[in-house]
Amino acid sequence: MATTTRTTGLPDGARYAHAMKAASDTWVITRRNLLVMLRTPGALLLSLAQPVVFVLIFAYIFAGSFVVPDGAGPSAYREYMMPGFFAQTIAFVTASISSISTATDIKLGMVDRFRSLPMSRGALLSGRSLADLVQNLFFITVMVLCALIVGWRIHHGFLRAAAAFAVLLLMGYALSWVGVLIGLSVEGPEAAAGSNFLWLFPLTFLSNAFVAPSSLPAVLRPVAEWNPLSATVQSLRELFGNPNLTSLPDAWPAQHPIVVSVGWSVAIAVLCRTLAVRRYRSIGA
Repeated sequence: MATTTRTTGLPDGARYAHAMKAASDTWVITRRNLLVMLRTPGALLLSLAQPVVFVLIFAYIFAGSFVVPDGAGPSAYREYMMPGFFAQTIAFVTASISSISTATDIKLGMVDRFRSLPMSRGALLSGRSLADLVQNLFFITVMVLCALIVGWRIHHGFLRAAAAFAVLLLMGYALSWVGVLIGLSVEGPEAAAGSNFLWLFPLTFLSNAFVAPSSLPAVLRPVAEWNPLSATVQSLRELFGNPNLTSLPDAWPAQHPIVVSVGWSVAIAVLCRTLAVRRYRSIGA
């Protein structure tokens, strides 16, 4: 079985060669995961169908039932809800695909096969998360087109919109490591699929994605304000110039949503990557 080469104490040239080998191995795994996605277009289309249907339902059926104070009519709620759908879609799709794909590779023996090859030990996990990042670009493109159709608009220019998408992609990258960790920890892809609902639904609906936190019980409002998804959604609304609602305007997360979102994403990515690498090393040991 291949072992990871330690770079401590190696000459600079050897360290550089080791880093380049790791990057090459990571690219090979990333490409392999993207090819798997392209060769299963049915699964990709099904993953897209649900968020698109939800957007249409909320935009044309429920929008008239919600009131946004700083906007008028259903169009204001459509702009309010779309950042929530962006974040929800990336959260569900990324975590689900990461966990199920990782668990499937373990069940089919692919992980054991990769571990037996003279490749970088971290390439398998990093390749999975990078493939998810590329995949998220595709999902965001489709969601933006759908949002534009239902009346969502960007009001603060290209640079702030680019920053918003960067914040969204960073959150997706962090959640892909959550999915990888789950996929490494459960017994199979079925268990991975079921376990995602245990944390994704509270993360999504105990947030400001679709309703104002002021509508929640008092004990849950601070939880919603500090929710990583809430910070990301509020950052998107601020950067896009969309209507924004918050129950605690003086709370630190409400005043600094971008800092909170980036901080949460970095912390989640570092923690879950560390735990995932540790779990990966223990498989078959």
